[in-house]
Amino acid sequence: MAELDERSWAEAIGMYERRATIAKVTSREHENWVLDVSTLMRGDTRDVRGWRTVDLWEGELERLDEPSYPFVMPPQAVETADAWKPYLHELPRSQALRFLVALSTPWIDVTKEPDFKERRETLEADARVILSRFPEGSHFYANTGHGSATRDYYQRVSRWYSFSTRTFDFGLVLVSETEVGMVWSFR
Repeated sequence: MAELDERSWAEAIGMYERRATIAKVTSREHENWVLDVSTLMRGDTRDVRGWRTVDLWEGELERLDEPSYPFVMPPQAVETADAWKPYLHELPRSQALRFLVALSTPWIDVTKEPDFKERRETLEADARVILSRFPEGSHFYANTGHGSATRDYYQRVSRWYSFSTRTFDFGLVLVSETEVGMVWSFR
């Protein structure tokens, strides 16, 4: 695995360039990390280390009119950040790796990736670089419903809780003691 630095991060996060994706990290400012996820969704933060981000809507009119675009803040989330937690389910690091790979595929479906067998090792290496920014003891959360911890993300994912205006949106939240990140892909 490549050692984590600005260059290896930029190369790894680049796997999301061909998707409608938002992938970024901010500093963890709150004990309740969901508040930091809201900051990421509003698009009003840069990477805490100044490293590369992927944000299809950065600088677009939709974002200027509505800072959280394409995300839709659930009405109850405005009242309390804890209202988001039922929609995000924890999964182990091994599943987070597979989900990061799936989020990079055109249909968020590895089974539709024609050259997946040839690219799998490279995609998993990039996912490992991303995960290395979140050391042991970090937590990972997906919007893919109950069973996220044991779901096979190399098969079609057919269940999720939508956080956006798009037809499909699948996301992973990465939480360490010092940083909160997200990789959210849309269809």
